[in-house]
Amino acid sequence: MLRLSFTLLLALVLGDCLGAAFPPDALKKSFSLSKYQFLVPHELKAVQKMKEQFEDIMLLSDRKCNTRLFHRKWNTAELSVADRVMLVEAELELATAMLGVPAIPGFAETRQRPLTFLTQVREDLRGWMATEAPSHQPSGKLRHWLQKLQTAKKTETIGCLEASAILHLFQVLNDLRCAALREQCT
Repeated sequence: MLRLSFTLLLALVLGDCLGAAFPPDALKKSFSLSKYQFLVPHELKAVQKMKEQFEDIMLLSDRKCNTRLFHRKWNTAELSVADRVMLVEAELELATAMLGVPAIPGFAETRQRPLTFLTQVREDLRGWMATEAPSHQPSGKLRHWLQKLQTAKKTETIGCLEASAILHLFQVLNDLRCAALREQCT
């Protein structure tokens, strides 16, 4: 009985000591972007398969789109790391929303894996922004592009936004890689 009481007392004292040694913020989840420096090949293959299937669907449709949302006069590497993360987060917000649009059964199945992957990436980016740059304000270049994105969401058809987001997914993944490389992205 005495041994049990001593063990319990020791555990309480150690718990207090360890709690004081590690501030509560030290135990917060860490969001590292380094895992996105090199994307997993099976995720890239899933995105490529989806993009190719979508291109085949587009050939059969009569969509006429003029969306030039992903055509920018600047390079992602010109942005700060926080701006790059904000850019990719916005691009992924559009992409995941468009991948969630109802589709023909075969395509709905094909896009499921990329949608899951891109949703996870977007959540990681949100976590990184919340912990690493919570009060970051976008630069003029990025702010202008974000306004262009908001305008496109209001004026373009869902079909054109979907086409733009899916057809430019590899650009989004390159932007993600650039954000993950931080200062090493050129």
